Amino acid sequence: MPIIRESELDIISYSADQTRALGMRLGALLRKGDIICLIGDMGAGKTVFTSGLGLGWGAPTPITSPTFNLVHQHRRTADRSVLYHLDCYRLRGAQDTDSIGLDDILDGDGVVVLEWAERIESALPKEHLWIEIRGREENRRNLLMEAVGARYQTLLDEFRASLTRM
Repeated sequence: MPIIRESELDIISYSADQTRALGMRLGALLRKGDIICLIGDMGAGKTVFTSGLGLGWGAPTPITSPTFNLVHQHRRTADRSVLYHLDCYRLRGAQDTDSIGLDDILDGDGVVVLEWAERIESALPKEHLWIEIRGREENRRNLLMEAVGARYQTLLDEFRASLTRM
């Protein structure tokens, strides 16, 4: 019998469209100040998932990889709130976070999505939603979500409940 922890959710996605749809479900639940940390190998589906997050959240433009700029800002038209999408792949560690203004971004009231978050883990706030995406086969992905903190437990519970309507 598997051990299931309330603070974790393990999902299998069978296509890029399904991975994006899962992102959309989560994106619709995000609030100002939420921090989503994504980890996974190159090509695992982090940006596909994030593009869904942006759609669900209400980003007016498609979310693409910010690899070359490191930070993309998406401002929602309805309320002018911001989603920050950061790619930490080229950062060598927490010491490099000043170069992208991470403290200012985290202190703001926007939603923050970090790809390659493990590279700057020691610079992250204690509370966040940690999502590991693993490629299993050509189109199959495993998403392991872990809530760290009360807000993220609530977010994970809301997300879990939304999946029953999928």
